[in-house]
Amino acid sequence: MGRKLGERSSPGDIILLSGGLGAGKTCLAQGILWGVGVGGFAPSPSFVIIREYRGRLPLYHIDLYRLSVEEVEDIGIEDYLSQDAVCVVEWAERGEAIFPSHNLLISMRIVSETSRLLEFKPRGPHYLRLMQDLWSSL
Repeated sequence: MGRKLGERSSPGDIILLSGGLGAGKTCLAQGILWGVGVGGFAPSPSFVIIREYRGRLPLYHIDLYRLSVEEVEDIGIEDYLSQDAVCVVEWAERGEAIFPSHNLLISMRIVSETSRLLEFKPRGPHYLRLMQDLWSSL
């Protein structure tokens, strides 16, 4: 799913990932990275907060896990969100106030040890088209 989403991503896309520990946010982010042409494996950015990758498109992998809401507002994430890159943000619920209103929110929940439930919430016409394209490819 992540790879297919990454293949359809375009500059300026903001993909927000929300869910508890072990819900699969980093795994989905890895698939998105592969879809934009980044090879190898991407470690969770939890200790560095933001990692930058270059593939077909630049991609910023942002992890807000270790930050408070106040810290999120202070580190200048808005600068990354306004560039012509794909931004994938884990623990997005910690920074809701700073994200543009148009984005794709993916809420993830553990169903069992081997399955997850993903709820896609496209916010804005671009993301609705992205989801329609994604569903038609499945």
